[in-house]
Amino acid sequence: MFVFALAVVFKLCSIQFIQGETYRALAEKRTVKDFEIPANRGNVYSVDGSLLATSIPKYDIRIDAVQPKEAVFNKYIGALADSLAIYRGKSSSYYKNSIRKARKNKNRYFLLARNISYSDYIRLRNFPLLNLGAIKGGLIVEQTTRREHPMGEIAARSIGYERIDENNYATRVGIDGAFGQEYLSGKNGKRLKQKIGNGQWKPIADFDQVEPQDGYDVYTTIDVNIQDIAHHSLLGQLEKYEAEHGCVVVMDVKTGEIRAISNLARTSKGTYYERLNYAVGESHEPGSTFKVIAMMAALEDKVIDTSTIIDTKNGIKYFYGRTISDSHRGGYGKISAARTLEVSSNIGLATIVDDNYSDKPAKFLDRLSDWRLDKPLGISIIGEGKPIIPKPGDKIWSRNALPSMAYGYNLSMTPLQTLAFYNAIANNGELVKPRFIKAVKSFDKDIEVFDKEVLVDQICSDETLSKIREILKNIVIRGTGKRMYSETFSMAGKTGTARTDYANFEEWKKDKKYISSFAGYFPADNPKYSCIVVIHKPSTKVGYYGADVSGPVFKRIAQKIYIDTPIIDSVESIQFQNQIVENDFEDYFDKAQNYKQLMPDVTGMPAMDAVALLENLQVNVKVKLNGSGVVKRQSVQIHQKLQPNQTIELEAS
Repeated sequence: MFVFALAVVFKLCSIQFIQGETYRALAEKRTVKDFEIPANRGNVYSVDGSLLATSIPKYDIRIDAVQPKEAVFNKYIGALADSLAIYRGKSSSYYKNSIRKARKNKNRYFLLARNISYSDYIRLRNFPLLNLGAIKGGLIVEQTTRREHPMGEIAARSIGYERIDENNYATRVGIDGAFGQEYLSGKNGKRLKQKIGNGQWKPIADFDQVEPQDGYDVYTTIDVNIQDIAHHSLLGQLEKYEAEHGCVVVMDVKTGEIRAISNLARTSKGTYYERLNYAVGESHEPGSTFKVIAMMAALEDKVIDTSTIIDTKNGIKYFYGRTISDSHRGGYGKISAARTLEVSSNIGLATIVDDNYSDKPAKFLDRLSDWRLDKPLGISIIGEGKPIIPKPGDKIWSRNALPSMAYGYNLSMTPLQTLAFYNAIANNGELVKPRFIKAVKSFDKDIEVFDKEVLVDQICSDETLSKIREILKNIVIRGTGKRMYSETFSMAGKTGTARTDYANFEEWKKDKKYISSFAGYFPADNPKYSCIVVIHKPSTKVGYYGADVSGPVFKRIAQKIYIDTPIIDSVESIQFQNQIVENDFEDYFDKAQNYKQLMPDVTGMPAMDAVALLENLQVNVKVKLNGSGVVKRQSVQIHQKLQPNQTIELEAS
């Protein structure tokens, strides 16, 4: 027993003096530790300053019922119960009994209010007992943040979000996701909390050990008015044609700034919502909208002219054992190259490309590569689809590859990549990168400004550009887009109708599926905006041609932007002199400078100016107004000394 006692004493001394610090640190670590306080995520704004995404703080208010001293608790519990009764609607006795019971049960984490707003949080923390803080009053405040989109589902996918799951895996979508880590997220703070049992922790002090730093604000290029027009124009057409999904993008021609982008998909109930960013991420066969690119390559290489005669036969032509046909029964016969594009002849474009590039496909493909059509645009939003332009030796290359590519098959591009090229046509040949962001700011201070980025200085000669723009204008006047023509408003562009899901052609014939599109710009002669509309799998019972399905969306957007939106008058100069206004200001300024405690003479002054002048002298003003509003009489005589909060009556007529 004596030896055992010596061993116990030795162990106690060892723990106390040799290993004491280690065990004390371990105990402290297990009962006290730092918790991260999430920083408020920066806001996302439209180009005109409208709020697109914001973080809304929410608060849980609890009380450590054991923390307050007995005298303090008894003194304020009644007043706290009364305040909670007014705030929550239950009786004062209910709250008094509940909190007393929590104190008796040594509840150090008693919930008073959950998920309340900031204004309610300020109100509650000023209630009796709670206003003494964490140490004296036992106040516990827990903050969470919820991301909200004030515009609802409009552009929700493009505005985006960032979500972190329980495994710390991040899903980042749209603008919010692309700029979240670098700009929007901010820096988390730290707060020391103590474990109070049952997995619960409470703050040790009222203050944070490290204050969180809010994220920067991101200003996008989105125009709320144009976005609303684009969204509802697309939605209406999707509903009419019972389409699977669709997208629309509107871009500023000169800068490449995206003014609107909408992506809508059909649910099982027949409604539509922003499911995926199809405009950015979905690469597909563009169909007839690519014919413009094929025609431009031939014009730029000078292998044809717009007047070159092309034989489109009777609407059916064989290329290397494969049939290519036109939608017009009986064909167009011999027509000019320009007309082949106006009527969207598959045979015409396939003939142009096959006749001039079949023995040198690299020449055609190099032209496409020079225009960056085989490369992603490198936009800021995550998930851009990769364009596919096949080359000799590729798995999908064959002798039919070039004729197929001429009218938009056997290759794939995203809607935004197609639009960027059409925008270059409208922009006098300058290919600019589409932009979603204008600036990153901290309040009014610029952190980073994003300027226009040019990808290709000049895609083609002025001659080619002039010819293709004339054809695009004529497509709307007398070609496949003639249903869109308006005498009062000019548009230019190209329709597109492409088969989709046709790998099993026999099955496809039983259930035909198409992609309908329209890409172009407006006004035709002095383009301001470019636009693309793509609608997937419209009901063939209603219609499927690009001119019928997508064209009306383009036309509605163009007309609403320029007709339904308010006209803004420009002012040549703001340097406008008005001598009467100048004299009134000088009189007001002199009186404001010379009369600090004495009553000035305000007769003859406009009543509004007189009120402003007198209220700055810390007096109250009552005005009796009759007529135009010029002061005729004042109740206090000029040069009389004024007293603080003195009331002065003015009569104006």
